[in-house]
Amino acid sequence: MPVQSGTCRVVREVTVAEGRFAPGHLGELTQIVPFEMVDAVLAKTGAVQQRVRDLPSRVVVYLLLAAALFTECGYRQVWARMITGLDGRAVPTPTAVALAAARRRIGPAPLAALFDLLRGPAAGPATKGVWWRGRLVTAVDGTHLCCPDTPANLAVYCKGGSNHGGTGYPMVRLLALVACGTRTIIDVTFGTTRRGETGYATDLVPGIRAPMIVLADRNFAVADLLAQIADRGADLLIRVKNGRRLPVCARCADGSWLSWIGPLKVRVIRAQITITTPDGQRTEAYQLVTTVLDAPAGEVVGLYHQRWEIETAFCELKQALGGGRVLRARTPAGLEQEIYARLITYQALRIVIADATLAAPDVDPDRGSFTVALRAARDQLIKAAGVIADTTIDLVGVIGRQVLDGLLPARRCRTTPRVVKRAISNYAPHTASGRLRGPSRRATISIDVLADTDP
Repeated sequence: MPVQSGTCRVVREVTVAEGRFAPGHLGELTQIVPFEMVDAVLAKTGAVQQRVRDLPSRVVVYLLLAAALFTECGYRQVWARMITGLDGRAVPTPTAVALAAARRRIGPAPLAALFDLLRGPAAGPATKGVWWRGRLVTAVDGTHLCCPDTPANLAVYCKGGSNHGGTGYPMVRLLALVACGTRTIIDVTFGTTRRGETGYATDLVPGIRAPMIVLADRNFAVADLLAQIADRGADLLIRVKNGRRLPVCARCADGSWLSWIGPLKVRVIRAQITITTPDGQRTEAYQLVTTVLDAPAGEVVGLYHQRWEIETAFCELKQALGGGRVLRARTPAGLEQEIYARLITYQALRIVIADATLAAPDVDPDRGSFTVALRAARDQLIKAAGVIADTTIDLVGVIGRQVLDGLLPARRCRTTPRVVKRAISNYAPHTASGRLRGPSRRATISIDVLADTDP
């Protein structure tokens, strides 16, 4: 039987901005970061172009955001992806020098203003896994980003050092206030490592408000910082060092006691946490302070585990989105611009995941895969699909539907040793004791509240 041959032409209609603004889009994520929002921050910061050129300021902003989706590509390769779906449109092909000059022209201010518009918990009143006893569960913590080893960067940022050896790159310290349930960023600050985490944490205090409960590790158990958080009307749950002796002012029936840290009245809970795996048992003592006085001590200790959600957020920001790579920018102003672009892109993806799970009230937002959302967003950008919403608004969208189709399983109780390893290292990860890290193990966790026995 003869084989039939022929030509098949697929015609796809693409709706984008007109003329030289056409390359300025982020695929379906443009509906989270629309043209009007970008134009508003450009006007506010005085970064609108004086004349319409091949690279209008709006297009440059979207170029920076798209570069955060494709961290493995140079800016010219990112540009090629932005124009791939613009079939039949005459678009410029700028040089690397032109792209660099355009990025310098707009500076970091529009990106900072754009992030300020997008930051927030992205949680509804009934969003599952976000609230605890009427309080939005949040966490504060810090991380580091490595930047190129250039004279300009070294003038501001310094290389780090630790017991495991120094770093080959200058480091940027970044602190964030994150909503644990949605892993969205409520507020952020970053700068040189010459300033400590507690110093940066005070910059996040204006973003804290009622009804929140703020979770933090031992580094943040500073009297002044705790008082500032409480003054904002939020509750706190913070770990303190086991050797820190807090006076017993009144005892509670569950073994906890009331005390004072500076001017702040707190409840102190000491607990022994035992993790049982097929390899044996591991026990560690925790001492927590909280301003929540009416909840059972065991429930409060269990809530503290939610603090690890911010570590997952940092992993998504640095590894899933950034590929564990060093930042691109070779100047401090460029670094600020690039970091804000990555934060905006991360926040937009997290908003899409949160919006998608609103359509499924029984689904916890942390079951939405960030990797699935990222890959879907990249595909939509290359196709230039969903740039402008139809008359009927689709709150879920293509990215959201892929997230719902690929939900992660309900979280199981598992544990694995912490490791010291750079994300792009070729060496196998090791635990702090020097042994190779094995697979995660199923675990059973028991919490025993310990009463204070000192008089």
